[in-house]
Amino acid sequence: MLKLDRRWPFGLTQKSWPDAVAAVVLVLFVLVFFDVWLSQTLQAWPDVWRAPFAFITDFGLSEWVLIPSLLGLVLGFIALRVPLGRYRRAIYELTLVASFIFVGVGLPGLTVNLIKRLIGRARPEYFHEFGAFHFQHILNDWSFQSFPSGHSTTAIGTALVIGFMLPRFAGLILLIGVMTGLSRVVIGMHYPTDVIAGFAVGTLGAYVVRNYFARRRWLFAFRADGSVRFRGLPALRRLVGRRA
Repeated sequence: MLKLDRRWPFGLTQKSWPDAVAAVVLVLFVLVFFDVWLSQTLQAWPDVWRAPFAFITDFGLSEWVLIPSLLGLVLGFIALRVPLGRYRRAIYELTLVASFIFVGVGLPGLTVNLIKRLIGRARPEYFHEFGAFHFQHILNDWSFQSFPSGHSTTAIGTALVIGFMLPRFAGLILLIGVMTGLSRVVIGMHYPTDVIAGFAVGTLGAYVVRNYFARRRWLFAFRADGSVRFRGLPALRRLVGRRA
């Protein structure tokens, strides 16, 4: 079972962070030597193999997560400004859920979009024209925004945000997130290093937001051992129970 209640992923601590960063950099450095080979190998798969990845890749689109959660956040803030009686606490909890999803997915997504514009790596479809390590920093368009992968960041961030609240389904959701990242290589949108970097940013961002919520006791709380528990939605459960 995945240990998503730990304060940081993979058992990281304040002392081990430098080693973890070094490990990620090392992994990316090693993958650089296989970037082109893996990219071209996966793109050369038969169309019948690639078709499912062309479908699943849309799970990495941020719009389907950010727009509904932002709408829920705005409506929640509006609703909390009017007398709601016994419904107020339940709506407050739902507003917190919408806020957590929006920030937990949106913050790492925004970070990645800034990074990819600064780095300006050419996408795989321009390999024959520019090579795998051609960069057009800062002033660029979609063609030079390959590293890191935004879809991979959104996919893993969304999987973790949902997994923190629904740990029973975390394994399945994370599998979908990983497959979404892989799909970006299969359909030729990113190199493997782009995907790994996107996973790293999405994972770190989701944990940072979750821990911030825990410090404020919004949806989450720290246990005595430093792990994080989801506090649940007790007011909503009581409300639903009354109506059942």
